[in-house]
Amino acid sequence: MSNFKYKVCVVGGCGHVGLPLAITFAEAGLKTLILDKNSAALKTVLTGKMPFLEKGAIPQLKKVLKQRLLFGALQNSEAAQSQYIIVIIGTPIDEFLNPRMQEIYKIFEDLIPYLKKGQTIILRSTIYPGTTKAIHKLLKKYRKKVNLAFCPERVAEGIAIEEFKSLPQIVSGVDKESEKAASSLFLKIAADIIVLSPEEAELAKLMTNAWRYIQFAVANQFYTIANSAGLDFYRILGAIQYKYPRAKGFPAAGFAAGPCLFKDTMQIAAFNNNQFYLGHAAMLANEGLPNYIVNRLKAKFNLSQKTVAILGMAFKANSDDKRDSLSYKLKKILEIEAKRVYCTDVYIKEEDFSDLRTALKSDLVILGAPHKEYEKIRFRKNQEVVDIWNFWGRGGRF
Repeated sequence: MSNFKYKVCVVGGCGHVGLPLAITFAEAGLKTLILDKNSAALKTVLTGKMPFLEKGAIPQLKKVLKQRLLFGALQNSEAAQSQYIIVIIGTPIDEFLNPRMQEIYKIFEDLIPYLKKGQTIILRSTIYPGTTKAIHKLLKKYRKKVNLAFCPERVAEGIAIEEFKSLPQIVSGVDKESEKAASSLFLKIAADIIVLSPEEAELAKLMTNAWRYIQFAVANQFYTIANSAGLDFYRILGAIQYKYPRAKGFPAAGFAAGPCLFKDTMQIAAFNNNQFYLGHAAMLANEGLPNYIVNRLKAKFNLSQKTVAILGMAFKANSDDKRDSLSYKLKKILEIEAKRVYCTDVYIKEEDFSDLRTALKSDLVILGAPHKEYEKIRFRKNQEVVDIWNFWGRGGRF
């Protein structure tokens, strides 16, 4: 019988990674504690509301709260009452695109006084290769006899709760006991697990995101090549993919952004002594897309006399997450070049945003994020529309 009040404690449990995980563990019947210093977000969650969009989350959240399987706390001391402590941790990068490890150490130095024998600490999200080993040394320095594992998240934001049920979970531990403890926990919510060493698991997570980032960069580079030649990239892509299975994974063009793909690609570069030419080339292709759009428009129009609207400021479709969105980069460039810029979003509200009707009066319209609510928009005859996603099926040429 466990001497702990809670089975699981999710540190950083109100965020996009932690909250779906906490809800999923609670729904599996495990008493789960959300530990988060954001009091406003925690209050929102404990009243049965989600602080961000997550498909299917609200009914499950209300259910586990009613069943008294999900709880909240603000103080690190509460972690002492949990058998498993899952730390939602992502390695931030500095202005030189190198990992900032001190921020990770600080999280653990704050937690260490409350750790005790019998607990299993699980690092979650994305970390720089070697971080698990470094944290293990830190725990040994303070003579903390706890298990330590790294189990990277691999679900897509917005549909995480759905994907927990279908995707295998990667599990690693600093020793067999840690590996066994982490495997036992994740088998409560996953149909299958894959066991790796910590270093392999750390790199697997980074490689997964870098692979997606590079795929998007290839599509974006091909898009700019075709568009610059006056050709329709999507007619070409349709021909490539038609009854041709080897092109099945060829993505469409569009803004490749968000808090993970670019950052994790740069972490691989740092890990490999900045010898990651594909990753750096992908950065130039993806991060350069807003500049490409503006330069193309400048070649066609006197932008200083044109009003421009950006529809969708989130980093991806049907999301309220604006972190590292390239729509904001596009906005900054246009604010220098255009007469006026109108920004609007279905899910994000900001003081300087416009309503959709006002935005659509602009001379030029650029689709930043292809939210489903924009599907039935009708544009004025001869209105210039930049749709690199081919969301409206008009082809991406402009």
